[in-house]
Order: sequence, then structure tokens, then C-alpha cells
Amino acid sequence: MTFSTFSSRRDEIDPKQAAGLRKVIRAVEAYAESPMGLWLVLRGSFGVGKTHLAAAIANKVKRSGLTVLFVVVSDLLDHLRATFQPGSPVSYDQRFNRVRRARLLVLDDLGAQSTTPWAQEKLFQILNHRYLAGFPTVITISNRSWELLDERLKSRLHDRTVCSLIDIDVPSYRGTPPRPKRPRRTTRRRV
Repeated sequence: MTFSTFSSRRDEIDPKQAAGLRKVIRAVEAYAESPMGLWLVLRGSFGVGKTHLAAAIANKVKRSGLTVLFVVVSDLLDHLRATFQPGSPVSYDQRFNRVRRARLLVLDDLGAQSTTPWAQEKLFQILNHRYLAGFPTVITISNRSWELLDERLKSRLHDRTVCSLIDIDVPSYRGTPPRPKRPRRTTRRRV
């Protein structure tokens, strides 16, 4: 996924939304040029392109030679849990520190994961470490997940000196699901 493959959907959305989306694209491209020390949060409904834009950032930064870790949050937690299994080829600390210290960390779908106390604490530890160290981080989150987000994390994401919060306010690329067709009524003709 790249910026050039991201659709601005000019013909599908109203002019105000199209202008807003162009502004989002410019901000995200600017971030990809120089992400050092900053955080970027892409927030919006499902299917508006948050993951595509985050992946485009990751790919552009990776092409510039920096190490990038792109991971869906629920998968990240599964990978951390897997280190507790006997015979795991990597220790928990090794995997945890790799995530905490990545040159650029992209966390996709924050808030969609299981909200166990363990999961909340691990995510807080990762993000708090990166926040204090000034490591660049990109996060995608749905509007619904934002409302349910741990207040400690939300406070870091509201820090305007570190984090840019970009709302993507356009209809879903996926569209609305088609309504199920009603069975046709058949009429009987009397003969």
C-alpha cells in the first residue's frame, strides 16, 4: 500500500469531504517525510482508509532505510502471549523490547483487541515507553474504540506537543452492505 494507490474518491464523496480527505492525505504524507519524535493518530469509522494510510507511511519510511514495525494490535498481543509457551524461540523480553524500541512503530486497530487487564497494561507499557523516549509512533483507531480507550493512553494521545490526531470523516470505502432481497411474492392465478 502506498500513497499513490490511495483513492481520494473525488467522484464518490461531497466536495467538503473531498477537501477534508485531501487535507488528511497532505498531513499524512508530510508525516512520512519526517516522523522523528512525533506520533500520528488516524481516527475514523470503519473502512475509511486508516490502515491504508498507515501502511503507506510505513512503506515510505521503510524505503528511506529506517526499520519499521507494522502490526495489528490484537496480533501483537498474541505474539507476546506466544512467548510464554514452552519451547518459544524468543523470550517475552526480547519480543517486548523489540516493539518498544522500534524506530517507527505502526499499531493498527488499537482498541479492537481484547480488553483484559493484562492487554491494557502491556499496551500502556509499550506506548508509555515510546512516549517518554520520543519514539515515532503511528496508531489507527476507530471512533468507537476511541471512546472505550484506557484514559492513561488517551491522555498521551491528547498531548499536542507529541501527537497529531487526524480525524478521517468520509463514508466507508466498503460502502453499506446491500439490503437482503425480499422473497418475491408469487400470485396464483385461478383458472
